[in-house]
Amino acid sequence: MPSNLRQTILVVEDDLDLAEMLTAYFDTQGYRVVSAAWGEKAVSLAAEVLPDLVLLDVRLPDIDGYEVCRRLRESHKTRGIPIIFLTERRARLDKLQGLELGAVDYITKPFDIRELRLRVRNLLRRAGDLSAMNAVTGFPEGRAVDEFLQNVVDAPSDGWGVMAITLSGLKTFREMYGFIASDDVLRTTSLMIYRIASEVAGENIFCGHLNEHTLFVFLPAEDMDALEGLIAERVGGSLEYFYPNAQHESMAEGADERLGLWVGQVKAQDGPFASVADLKAKALAARRTILPNRQS
Repeated sequence: MPSNLRQTILVVEDDLDLAEMLTAYFDTQGYRVVSAAWGEKAVSLAAEVLPDLVLLDVRLPDIDGYEVCRRLRESHKTRGIPIIFLTERRARLDKLQGLELGAVDYITKPFDIRELRLRVRNLLRRAGDLSAMNAVTGFPEGRAVDEFLQNVVDAPSDGWGVMAITLSGLKTFREMYGFIASDDVLRTTSLMIYRIASEVAGENIFCGHLNEHTLFVFLPAEDMDALEGLIAERVGGSLEYFYPNAQHESMAEGADERLGLWVGQVKAQDGPFASVADLKAKALAARRTILPNRQS
C-alpha cells in the first residue's frame, strides 16, 4: 500500500522495547507507525502528523497519559482522534478516568497482541465511516462527496447545477472568538443553506463539503439563481449577529476579514468534466463575493 494511503498510528510508550515491538508489528500489518516516549512530545507530534489513532500509555516520564488525552481533546485539530489506553493500571477508577477523558478503549498490560490488532482494526473502520461526515456540520465530506460527484461525472445529464458556497472570514473570526464560536457559525450557516435549498428545490438536492469552509449544493440548474438570492438575503443578513454587540461598531469600518459569503455556480452545460477534481476546481474558480466581508 502506498505510504500516503496508509493509516497512521501514534504509539506513546516509554518502554522502548514495547514501543519497538508495537511499531514493528503494526508496520507489518500495513499501518504507518510513529512513536513518542514522552507526553509533551506526543502532544506536539499528534498535532503535526494527525494520526488516525493513538495507543497511549498512562505512565510517562513527564506528563501522564491522562494529561496527554486531555490536551488532545482540548485541541480543535486533534480532538477527534481515537485514543486507546494501554496501561498496567487495572483499577476501575483508573479505567473510568480514561473513558471520561474521551478514550474509546482501555486495555491493560499484558495484552494479547492479536486482540489489540483486531480492536485497532475495528476502531479504525468505525472512525473511517464517521469521517465521511463533517464533525461540525454533520454534512458529507471527503469520500462520500467524491463518490456522489463521481456518479455525476460518469453519468452526464442536462439540467443540473452545482453551487459552491464559501463562508469567508471564518479563520479571523476563530482567532478572535475561539473554536466553539466559529464552529457555531459554520454549523448554523450550513444548516440554513440546506434548509433554503430544500425550500427551493425540494428533495432534488444533495449538500456536502468541498472543503472545511465550503459547502456545495447539487440541484436543478433552473433553481440556482433563486437559491443564490435567498442565501444572500437570509444567511448574509444573519452573519453580523454572530459578533458580540460591543464589536458591531468597532468592526464596522475597515474590517476586510469580517464574515462573508462567496458563491460560485457550475452547470452541466459547462462540461464535460474530466474528473471529480475538475468539477470541484471549476466550481471553486467560479466563486465571487455576494456579501462583502464588512457591514454595508
